[in-house]
This record gives sequence, structure tokens and C-alpha cells, in this order.
Amino acid sequence: MAFGFYLSLTLLLSVWTTAKCHVIPNGVLHMECRDRYFMIAVDLFYTGNEPSFEAVDETGVYPITKQYAAKCGYSVGVFPALEHVELRASYFSCHADNKEDEVFTFNFNLIVTHKGKRVTYALNKTCSPSLPWSPREVTCEVNYMEVSVRSDVTCPIGTKKGDWDAVVKTAYASATADWQVMFQQQQQELLPISLKTAKTHGYVFDLTNGRLVFRTPYGQPDSYNTEVNGVPVEVVHATLFSRQSWVLVMVDLVAACSMYKGSYDNSGYIMWETPVVLHPLVSGHNRMQVNIGVNGELVEQSVAEKRGYIVKQHNSTVEISIPYKAEGGYRKSIASGNLYIFHLYLEQISLDGDHVNTRLRVHRTLATPLLPRPVFTANRTVSKSAHSLSISTVPEDVVLAAFHLNGQEFKVLKIQA
Repeated sequence: MAFGFYLSLTLLLSVWTTAKCHVIPNGVLHMECRDRYFMIAVDLFYTGNEPSFEAVDETGVYPITKQYAAKCGYSVGVFPALEHVELRASYFSCHADNKEDEVFTFNFNLIVTHKGKRVTYALNKTCSPSLPWSPREVTCEVNYMEVSVRSDVTCPIGTKKGDWDAVVKTAYASATADWQVMFQQQQQELLPISLKTAKTHGYVFDLTNGRLVFRTPYGQPDSYNTEVNGVPVEVVHATLFSRQSWVLVMVDLVAACSMYKGSYDNSGYIMWETPVVLHPLVSGHNRMQVNIGVNGELVEQSVAEKRGYIVKQHNSTVEISIPYKAEGGYRKSIASGNLYIFHLYLEQISLDGDHVNTRLRVHRTLATPLLPRPVFTANRTVSKSAHSLSISTVPEDVVLAAFHLNGQEFKVLKIQA
């Protein structure tokens, strides 16, 4: 009897400290189905600076860590100026319930700590994309690249003949009934690996009802960096292959994204660039349309023009210019009116030589850089042999990085609070 009593008490305490609630708390500001992803926004005051989410499906519960998010199609961002935490989940994320590529159901746990108690809230939503899927879609998220192609799309001719011959030769010699993948890099030996091994390296390959999905975090060993029209681009080129009876089946998948950090000029604009053609297997020359937005939502062209957004094409490069004070951005610093930050959302639609549409979506954070600003000081010099200066209180969102004295810069190594 005593054993049973203590066991019951232990279970009761365990349930109390990890209580689960099905009522959506007031701290959840939005749960929205967007055109290519699901978004949850939670009040930062409610979550604190270290929010915790879990993805849930019929196989279990999976903590969304930084590494797991990049692998599985999630991004979590903390936006102090907007006072919220945002979770974005791709419609093809690992634990979304996908019905015919038309209906996607998401199940997440939001974990918060209140008065020392860990409380879990279940957040659920079913979404249907507001736009039909293009034959080829590429997403450049802040922490991963994702490409999906319709299963009946023909492979475009974008690989050099010599490179393609080497790929075919390697695949023919290594092919089995099990699917394998080769990652093509510039002047690198082709090494086939199993999809199981590729998964352990952080890659995800998935075959849905009608699409093949490939996702990769940035900075993978099998990716390579190049420049296209002077713009830095990261590329991952994967070739899947399998022997089916007497036929060798091969599929080319390429994820390519502009890694341009953004720039600014004295005329009051933040600028960002991306090549018209990131890679021959990603986008084409024949026709291009660009739509722009902020904070994850595209806006009509008339709205973009009214806000002062400028989109132009110059030397095969798409150039985006956003006024510092344009609607949709917010102040980065309370110390200066000229520090602003924007969460750029870009759509680029192109048509390749086989008349196949490619839709590219880009999420990027653009910010004006740190700028030198005068600080208020008080001269407290007492003796002639030394100088003492007192610097006024530095705001929380300002970094005291260095100061200039008589034309010489002195770095601030450590500040005692």
C-alpha cells in the first residue's frame, strides 16, 4: 500500500509540473495560413527571450531546436521591436500532415514557464495554399533552402555536357534499386551515398502525392558558394538516381539562393540584390515577374509603389530599394531615427526554356548598419597628468563599440555594468 501511495504522489507531481492546456492563451497573437507557410506569432512578454516550440505528429513530439528547425522546414525568430516571437513552418515541413498537397494540418506545442511551472499549450491549424503550386518552387528561408518539383516535370537542360556525362557514368556504375544521391560541386569527385546517410547529414528528401521535396540547411559541406553577376549565391546541387529494371532513373534537384547581405546609401534606401538567373536549373531567362512585400506578406504593385519600394533589373540582376522610413519597417534603435530594419519577402517567377514555371520565395532581414553617433560626456579631469571623462547612460539597444579621441580610435573591450 505504501508503495502505491508514493507512486501516485510522484505521478501527480509530474503532471502538475508539465501541465498541458488545450485552450489557446491570450499571448498567441496570430495563427495564420500564408501562401506557402503557416505562421504563429506569440507575445514576447508571454514567452520570454528563449521561446520553446515542439512539432507533434502521430509518431511523437519533436523539440524544434536551431539545428532541427533548419533540417525540417521551420524558422523561429525573436523580434524585440515588434514585441513578438514568430514560428514559420513550410507546408512541406517534416511533421505537417499532407493531404494530396492541398490540405496541410499542423500540430505544435508552445512551452512557457509561469511562476516556475512549465506549461504546454497545444496549437493546431489546418491550411490550404491560397495559390496553386507551380511546377518548380524554391524557398530561401532565413535558415534553410527548400525546393519542390512536380513529379511529371521534365529535367531542364542546365548542366554542362562534360559534367552531365560524369554524373551519368558514376550513377550507372553505382546504381541499385535503392535510391542514392550525389552532390555535385565544382571540380569535386562525385561520391554516391544512400538517402539514409544523406538524412544523417541534415538533408531531407520527401516524395509527396505529386511532388519531390528537397531541403537543406545553409552552409552544408556539400554546398558551394559562387558569384553570379557579382552577387554571392549559395548552391546545393543534388542528383537522385536508382536502377528500375533495365532503366536508370535520374532526377536533378538544385537549391540556389542569393546570400547578399544588403547595403545602404546616403539617399535614404536599404538595397538588396539577387541574380535574374541564380542557376540554370533554378530559374530561366524567358520571362520574369517580381513581387515584393515585408513581414512575410506580398503587397500589390500599386501598394509597393505608394510605399516607395523600387524594383528594377540591371545587368541581369534584380535590384530592390526600400526607403528607410517606408511602411512595413520599424526602428532598430531608440537612439537614432536613422536605424531601421525590414523583413523582406520577395517572389520571383520565371519561365525556363522548356516553358516550365519556377516560383522563388525569399525571406531576408535587412537593416541599416551601426553608425557612429556622438555621446554626451562630462569632463571630470582633476589633475594635469590624467583625464577623466564620464559617458552618459547608453541605451539598451546601442552598442558602445569604440570612441575617438584626437582623431584616434579606441576599442571598448569590456564594460563593467
